[in-house]
Amino acid sequence: MRLFFTLGAGFGGLAVVLGAFGAHALRGTLGPEDLATFEIGVRYQMYHALALLIVAWATTQWNATTVTAAGWAFVVGIVVFSGSLYTLVLTGQRWMGAVTPLGGVSFITGWALLAWTALRS
Repeated sequence: MRLFFTLGAGFGGLAVVLGAFGAHALRGTLGPEDLATFEIGVRYQMYHALALLIVAWATTQWNATTVTAAGWAFVVGIVVFSGSLYTLVLTGQRWMGAVTPLGGVSFITGWALLAWTALRS
């Protein structure tokens, strides 16, 4: 429980920092499309940081490996989905957009695993 709570809090705090960075430091240097892309990364990072807090709670309710797997799926999703969007915007490496859906699949997997655990328990 402590690990996923710590990861959730850390990713949540980092999302706030990155959101402020995007709103203040990047606003004058990036176009509206790139700013919107960066903001999507921040938004999904925050959503899934909160999901990690849910996973931390769920580990106290159900002793299931699927809860742990859901937590790791969210971590991978944050790193791959949001990380690829940040990299795309900050480096101009547009090919990173091809990586982003893999992070989305990881998010979907995490939610499916949580639902499966709740239904099964």
